[in-house]
Amino acid sequence: MQIPSTRTTRARRALTAAAALALAAALAIIWAGRLLIERPVYVSELGAEEPTARWFKYALLLIVFGGLVVAWSARGVRLRRWDAMLLRPAALLAISSACFFVASQEPCTSGCPIPFADEIRWQDLVHTSSAVVAFGAAALAMLAVAGSDADRSLRHGSLAAAGSVAVIAATGGIFSLLRFRTDIGGLLEFVATSIGVLWLLWFGLRVQSRSGHRRSTASSTSA
Repeated sequence: MQIPSTRTTRARRALTAAAALALAAALAIIWAGRLLIERPVYVSELGAEEPTARWFKYALLLIVFGGLVVAWSARGVRLRRWDAMLLRPAALLAISSACFFVASQEPCTSGCPIPFADEIRWQDLVHTSSAVVAFGAAALAMLAVAGSDADRSLRHGSLAAAGSVAVIAATGGIFSLLRFRTDIGGLLEFVATSIGVLWLLWFGLRVQSRSGHRRSTASSTSA
């Protein structure tokens, strides 16, 4: 077995730390944008508001960076049963990151995330579709981790995160479609987004810790 060099190990740790900081910064930007706008909004509407549009784009790009780093770090996480999930967590996180990148390049207009309220707007359709797929892939990644060879606490935590995101985001989406208490619906979407980003940050750190432990064990065994 080839043991990674100390320089490679340090580089991986630095990249993981950079991803964690990027995800934390993205979450801080999103909530700062929410506090800056006085009226109730959904997460995607931050990209349509002049004071927050540019920063929201940066936040999405930070999530893309963090997601891709975590996906690369998690490529060794394997499913315990192939019939339980078609794709590994790494592949699902890569798909989610790619969709968030598309969403960052095509922000929605004011009134998002209901692109069909008055007329079909291509900009809103692209953004909303990309964001929905991104969230869906991230939720599936949580479920994939829950059914993977990861340690017990990581599996259980990922399952709890997936369930929480699904329930909270679905409730907020229903409020949005019904145009009922959109203030609460918007807040629920922010909460679901926060859970997803925090899970990604936590998962990335745990995967790096797990990899470091395995390398340390392999090095000791080789010695």
